[in-house]
Amino acid sequence: MTDLMHDLTLGDVLREHRRSRPLAVATVCGDDRATYPELDRRTNKLAHALQSDGVGAGDIVLWLGQNCHRVIEGLLACAKIGAVFTPANWRQSADEIVTMLDDAQPKVVIWQGAEVGERAEEARKSWAGQAHWLQHDAVGPDSYEEFLSEGDPEDPEVPVEPTWPVLQLYTGAFGGTPNGALLAHRAILSQDLMVAMVQRITEETVYLNSGPMFHMATLMTTFATFRMGGTNVLTRRVDALELCRIIEAERCNYGFVMGPTAQELMELNKEDRFDLSGFRTFGGSSAWNEMVQVDQSPWGTHPAGYGQTEVTGMLTYNALGIGSAGTSGRPSPLVQVRIVDPEGREVPAGETGEIVARGPIVTNGYHRRDELNQRRSQDNWWHTGDLGRREHDGSITFVAPLTRIVKSAAENIYPAEVEGCINRHPTVKEAAIIGVPDPVWTQRVLAVVVPVEGARVTAEEIIEHCRSQIASYKKPSIVEFVDELPRQGWAIDYHVLDQRFGGGGYPGLGHG
Repeated sequence: MTDLMHDLTLGDVLREHRRSRPLAVATVCGDDRATYPELDRRTNKLAHALQSDGVGAGDIVLWLGQNCHRVIEGLLACAKIGAVFTPANWRQSADEIVTMLDDAQPKVVIWQGAEVGERAEEARKSWAGQAHWLQHDAVGPDSYEEFLSEGDPEDPEVPVEPTWPVLQLYTGAFGGTPNGALLAHRAILSQDLMVAMVQRITEETVYLNSGPMFHMATLMTTFATFRMGGTNVLTRRVDALELCRIIEAERCNYGFVMGPTAQELMELNKEDRFDLSGFRTFGGSSAWNEMVQVDQSPWGTHPAGYGQTEVTGMLTYNALGIGSAGTSGRPSPLVQVRIVDPEGREVPAGETGEIVARGPIVTNGYHRRDELNQRRSQDNWWHTGDLGRREHDGSITFVAPLTRIVKSAAENIYPAEVEGCINRHPTVKEAAIIGVPDPVWTQRVLAVVVPVEGARVTAEEIIEHCRSQIASYKKPSIVEFVDELPRQGWAIDYHVLDQRFGGGGYPGLGHG
C-alpha cells in the first residue's frame, strides 16, 4: 500500500463530510432525502452487503437504470471496498445489454423495472453469465433495499489505493464494440476540483442531475458538487413539468438542460407558474434569460473545450483560454498535452496531429482490452484517437476524430456500430453512415445502403432492423440506396457521400 497519510479516496471524502457537514443534505431523489451522515450509513450497509455477496477489489457492480440517489450510493459503496461501479446506458437494446454483460462480467446487477425491465429481463435470460440481480425500484426478495438492509452500518475500513479504478463508463463503439473506460479515485478527485473552480460550485450548490448519469457530462458536476459538500438533486428522466416542480421545490441553483427541453420549460412557465429565478444555467433567448439566472461563471460564459470520457471529462477548457486563438481553449493544469505525428513525435504549432495527454485524470485503460490499451498508451502518453492543433499562442484546437462521430443531442453515435448493424441485414451488401445537420438535435443519422444484387428492401425495413438491434437513438432516420459506395483506395470516401447527400455538422468546434 502507498502512504495513506498522503492519499485520499472517494470513500474518504464521504467520511469527512459525515463529520464536517452533519446537517447538510447530500442527496434528494423524489421523497428520499439523505444528509451526509445518512448517506454514509447507507453506503456502509451496501458496502458490507456487497462484500457478503462476494464483491471485492476490482469486481464490477453494474447499474442498469435511470437516475437515482442509489447511483451515488452504489458508487460510494464500491469506493469503500475497492470495487468498480458501472452505470450503464439504460436505453440499450436487450442484445446490446447482453454484449455489455459479457464484457463487464459483473458480480451484481442493480436494475430498474420501470422503463427498463422488459429489456433487462430479456437480457438476463439470454446472458450465459452469473450475477446477483437486484431490482432497485421494487420491494421484497432480491430488491435493492432489502439487500442493503442486511448490511452492517459501520464503516468497512478496507484499505483502498487512490490509483485503483472505481468507475467504469462504456464509451461509444468507435471500433464497432463498446469499451469500458476505467477511472480511478485519483482521476475523479483531481477533476472534480477543476470543475468546481470553473463552474463556481460550492457547498451552497444544489445541482439538478437531469442529464443521464452514465455520461461523464453529467457526472463531472455530480462529483464536483459532492466534493464541495453541496446537494445533488436527482430526477429519473427529463420531463419538463417535473423539472419545473423540482427546481422550485428544492431551490436548485445549478443545472443544464438541452435546447428542446429549455423550450418546453418556457412554454410551461409562460404565466410564471413556477419560480425558476434562482436556477443558474446557460443563457439563451431573452425570454429564457428573464426566467432563470444566466450562468456568469467561466464555464457559463465560455463552456466546454475538448475532452472525452477517458480523461474524466475535460482535457482542455475554453474557460482557461478566454480570448485565445484555439477553439478548445487551454489544457487543464492537471495534464500535459502534446500534438504528435503517427510516430509519436511532437509536431510544430500550427500543424495537425493526434492529441495525446498524461496526468492524474487520464484513464487506467479499458476493461479487458490489453491490445487496445497498449496502442492507446504508447510511450506513456494516452492517445485520444482525435486530431488537434496547437496554435501559436499555445491554445488547442480540436480538428476531428480519427473516426468521425455523428452527434444527436447529447449522444455520440459511432458510424462503425450502426454500419455493422445494417450490414447484418440479409438483403444488405454494405452500408455507410453519415450525419446530416439538424436544427434541433445537431445531426440526424443517414444511412447509405447498397442492397444485395436482386434483393428488395425498403428504408422502413432498414430502420426497423436497427431499432430491434441497437438503441433507438442510433438508428438512421434517412436511408438512401445506391449501387455502390464511393471509395478512396479500399476505404469508403465519406467526403463524397457528404457532398452527395448533404452531410455535415460533425462535432468539432467546442468539442467536449
